[in-house]
Amino acid sequence: MKKLLALILAALMVLAGVAALAEDFEVSQDYSNIPMEKTGEYDASGDPAVELMFTSVSVTGDSHTTAMSAFADAVKEFSGGSIECRTYADGTLFSSENEWDAISMGQADLAYISFPTLSTQPGLEWCAMVNSGYFWSSYDHMTKTLNNSEIGERIFAEIEEKTNVVPLGAYYLGCRVINTRGKEINSYEDMAGLLLRMPGSEAWQNLGAALGANPTPLSFSELYTALSTGAVDGQDNPLPSDISAKFYEVAPYIAITNHVVDSILPCINKDKWNSMTEAQKAATKDAIAYAATVNDTLRIASEDAAIAYLEGKGCTVTYPDIADFRAHVQQYYADHPEQTEAWNMELYEEIQAAAE
Repeated sequence: MKKLLALILAALMVLAGVAALAEDFEVSQDYSNIPMEKTGEYDASGDPAVELMFTSVSVTGDSHTTAMSAFADAVKEFSGGSIECRTYADGTLFSSENEWDAISMGQADLAYISFPTLSTQPGLEWCAMVNSGYFWSSYDHMTKTLNNSEIGERIFAEIEEKTNVVPLGAYYLGCRVINTRGKEINSYEDMAGLLLRMPGSEAWQNLGAALGANPTPLSFSELYTALSTGAVDGQDNPLPSDISAKFYEVAPYIAITNHVVDSILPCINKDKWNSMTEAQKAATKDAIAYAATVNDTLRIASEDAAIAYLEGKGCTVTYPDIADFRAHVQQYYADHPEQTEAWNMELYEEIQAAAE
């Protein structure tokens, strides 16, 4: 509870600095008011030097990119200088399609990995359910379950067991909404026939179909051009991502569907992780937790400011009936048991029961 209250307070402090969003939305990325805090008495200052390469397709000005820098600062501080982290954002090293191979094969050390990506790995097919429509009830439900519960510990342990990566936490990605080039979305029925860009994995494609659209796989780096040319009709992402990538410039109709309370997992290559000392692992975990606070604080503040910013840019914002969307999406999954047969329904029900 204390951590949650601190996060809310920090978000309010950040919001005080976003009054100038009409000029530049990215001013909300200041996190200087968020203190670094170690959780233990470890000392890694005399340990062998470790260099980490952190890669991401998140764009400059996005909270996840900012969190990478926050992590790099914190891990150097917490490790007493024995760990240095180099960050590469904007997809400069690897595309979204290649990130998984890069981290699992050790071409990169750290990357943000999604549950739909994990669902493509043997034994983790059930991960697809985590990003199914309306799985999490709220931000609190998501972050408390994944970061501060025995359920989250079990989930991360299973991922580590069945892959060559180690999840270190869960960062808030935002509530996903839909924006389109030339059509307002006022109801679930308005989604019919829409060429909706979704990431390429089967889980994401199923979600697009559950939303009533025609899902189209496409790389994030190609999305702006595809929207501008009409190769796709719309896309779904959290509002801050829509703004930082400037998708609203070519798809100015925003529908607040909140169909996924989204998260992303900062993961480390298992071989790299096992090469570190216990003190360095503790410093890395503390740095990840600090960067999570940075990311989530900035993300919440950005979401709060996003609607006014987008309307100020001339966008049309609509508010479809979320209960109606939820009912249709859940009915879609019920009507397609072949898409849910790999889900861990015992875990699904346990997580639903944890919602407040």
